[in-house]
Amino acid sequence: MPAPGERGMVDQIGMKSLDRVRAWFARAELADGARLPPERELARTLGLSRSDLRNALFVLEAEGRLERKVGSGTYVRHPAPSDPGEAGGLDVNALAERTGPHEAMVARLALEPELTQMAALHATPRQLGELRRLADSMREASSWRVYEELDAAFHDLIARSAGNPLLYEVFNIVNGVRMIVVWRRLSPPDAAPPPDYHSFREHEAIVTALEQRDRIGAQKAMRAHLQSTIHAMTADH
Repeated sequence: MPAPGERGMVDQIGMKSLDRVRAWFARAELADGARLPPERELARTLGLSRSDLRNALFVLEAEGRLERKVGSGTYVRHPAPSDPGEAGGLDVNALAERTGPHEAMVARLALEPELTQMAALHATPRQLGELRRLADSMREASSWRVYEELDAAFHDLIARSAGNPLLYEVFNIVNGVRMIVVWRRLSPPDAAPPPDYHSFREHEAIVTALEQRDRIGAQKAMRAHLQSTIHAMTADH
């Protein structure tokens, strides 16, 4: 985590990047479902570094205005007025202003083990196969940024696999806040996660329990994974 002065500078730079991306979206008037240009091309068009662009896109995704599909691209999403974050709905950005990284993780700890337990019963063979692929791909991630994107897709797919649309929307709110909180931190280094990174083993345990339809084992594996992450965050301070 950056020092207080550094964090203020990072936030100021990040907000300027976000404003620039928002202005481009307003001018482009992209249709719902439209695919964004390749990241390198869009960064060049906007005069941003790829890191700053990614951070801004993370925020727009948290607001429900973009949808990332691993291996496919990033797509425009026009939320219905009743969607969270729209008029009369929940302001995810305002909620994130009142939330710290530890609080976001505690919220995940209250929700995700139960979703994982449900996913053990309801996940389709195709979803299980995709979870296995994501877990394997994280071990091969070329940078922390790539790892984070795969990790987000992994947890999102588990939540969707639970088969409960209402709980999935709750997950999206919690995850949206988490993504904004993480975005406010300094960008991860370009180096890849170490081969012995604890989450690799923990993701493996989660997927194995899901494949075995072990409801309690999957729940415990997810809880252990999130507790390990909280412990690592605490150790860094």
